[in-house]
Amino acid sequence: MTDRQSITLDARAMDRTLRRMADEIVELNDGTDDLIIVGIQRRGVQLAARIVSYIRDRESADVPSGALDITLYRDDLQTVGPRPVVGPTDLPWAIDGKHVVIVDDVLYTGRTIRAALDELADFGRPKRIALAVLIDRGGRELPIQPDVVGKTIEVGSKQRVDVLVKELDDRDAVIIAERA
Repeated sequence: MTDRQSITLDARAMDRTLRRMADEIVELNDGTDDLIIVGIQRRGVQLAARIVSYIRDRESADVPSGALDITLYRDDLQTVGPRPVVGPTDLPWAIDGKHVVIVDDVLYTGRTIRAALDELADFGRPKRIALAVLIDRGGRELPIQPDVVGKTIEVGSKQRVDVLVKELDDRDAVIIAERA
């Protein structure tokens, strides 16, 4: 790590935060009945899987989970390049009438969440959609607010928030770094 980076959450703090978020999601939905948790590709999927695991441990309930890849729903797709990398969207359950919780790593402008809402609408009509984010860094361009927040931080426009997950990055951490 360089002197231009700082750790906001280490592995232990990230684990505690995700466990608390799992409890808040259960509270928000008055239990686990009709609950589906959906992570946004990439790191939101890994965070959602952990939240589902923590709910299973605490509530003895298997909450269905899925994954959304919002790449083709982005309003800035033309800036991504001629061949955007598209990951899998996996929603093997009907979402009609369900309580869907979208999980993402960092909430910034709100555009990723808008794209996720657009994609979810193609799969059905949930009874309720909630948003859970590990980090809320502010800076919204759209009127989107999270229902469950791991940590709220103030980050300048010249900084970025990097969420590392051991499944993809070999370690867990949330790091604030200067933009290159």
